[in-house]
Amino acid sequence: MPIDLKDVLEALPDGVIVIDAGGHVVDSNGEACRILERSAETLAGMPLAEALEAFEPMATQVAAALRDGTAMIAREIGIQSRSGRRSTLDIAVSPLAGGPEGAVITLRDQTVSSELQHLAAQRDRLQAFGHIAAGIAHEVKNPLGGIRGAAELLGQWSSEERSRDAASLIVGEVDRIRALVDELMVFAREDQIALEKLNIHWVLDSVLDLLSVDPLAKSVEIERLYDPSLPEFRGDPDRLKQVFLNLGRNALQAMEGPGSRLRVITKMHLGRRALDADGRPIPAIDILFADTGPGIDAATLAQIATPLFTTRAKGHGLGLAVARHWLMRHAGSLEIESEPGSGTTVTATLPLRRLEPGIVKGASQEVPDAPTPLPSLESKRS
Repeated sequence: MPIDLKDVLEALPDGVIVIDAGGHVVDSNGEACRILERSAETLAGMPLAEALEAFEPMATQVAAALRDGTAMIAREIGIQSRSGRRSTLDIAVSPLAGGPEGAVITLRDQTVSSELQHLAAQRDRLQAFGHIAAGIAHEVKNPLGGIRGAAELLGQWSSEERSRDAASLIVGEVDRIRALVDELMVFAREDQIALEKLNIHWVLDSVLDLLSVDPLAKSVEIERLYDPSLPEFRGDPDRLKQVFLNLGRNALQAMEGPGSRLRVITKMHLGRRALDADGRPIPAIDILFADTGPGIDAATLAQIATPLFTTRAKGHGLGLAVARHWLMRHAGSLEIESEPGSGTTVTATLPLRRLEPGIVKGASQEVPDAPTPLPSLESKRS
C-alpha cells in the first residue's frame, strides 16, 4: 500500500508548512495548526505573511530567508499567539529546488523544554543563595547577640541621656539586621507548606482588603477581575497571602499620583501544562498583578527578582525573591513583564493540585485536583 504524504506530515512531531512559489500555504500538518492557532482549511491558500502576522519576530526572519532563497535556522524564538499564549520555537526554512518552487517551514515547539530549563536555573540560584544565607546567618547572628547585650548594658549604666539614646539606637539597628537575616533564612530552610483546600479569590480578597487601607493605596484604584469558574485547589493560604502581599505592595510602591490603577486578574493558565507522574497534564491558574507604574527597563528587569537587588533606597530586595520561592514550593512560577512607560504585570502561576487520600496536612505529595467551581464572584473595585 502506498504511503500517503499527508499521513507522513501528521506523524511528524514538528509543525510543517509547505508554501508555493508565490508564498501561499499549500499544506500544513496538525502541529503547525496548533502553533498558529488556525485550521488547515483556513491556512490553505493563505499568504504566509498573513498566517504569521501575529508572530513577530518570526515572520520577519522567515520572510527574509524566503526572499533570499536561502535556508535558515533560528533557535528559541519567543512568540505570542493571537490568544496571548507565549511560546518558544525553533524555526527552519528550507527552499525547494533552490527557491523558485516554494519552501518547507518547520516549527518545533520548545516551550516546555525552555520553561523547565528556566525553572531549574531559578531553583538552582535560590538553593545557592540559601547556602550563602545560612553561612551569613551563622557568622552574623552570634556576634549580633553580643553587640545587642553590650549596648543594653551601656544604656543601663550611662547617666547621660545622649549615651542612652545611642545605646538604644544600636539595639534597634541590631534587631533590624537580625530580622533581615531571619528573612534571608527562608531560602535556606526547607519549611513545609501546609496544604489545605482553598478558594484563591478568598485569599486575594483578604490581601486586597489589607492593601486598600495602606497609605500607598490612597490614590490608587484597585480593580478585581476574577474568573468565577476557577476551581478550588490545595495550597498554603498563609504562604500565598505572603506572596500576594509582596506583589501588591511592590505594585503600589511603583505608582504615585491620581489615575493610578492596580488590576488583579485571575484566569486559567493557557500555556503548556506540566505533567504528573502518570503523564497527565496538570491544569493551572494565573494570578496577575498589573500596575500602571513607570515600567522597568530591560537591564533592571533581568535582575528584579534576585535576592537583595532593589531600586528603592529603603528596600531590602527580598519581596519578589520570597514570592518566587513560595510559588516554586507550590510547584508554581513567577513571571514579570514590563516596558518603560507601559506599567508592569507580574503573573503568579499555580498548579491545581489536591492531596492524595490519607496524606496529612503539610505533606508535599499531590495530584491534580478535580475541578470544583468557585462561588460566582463579580468584578469589583475598591
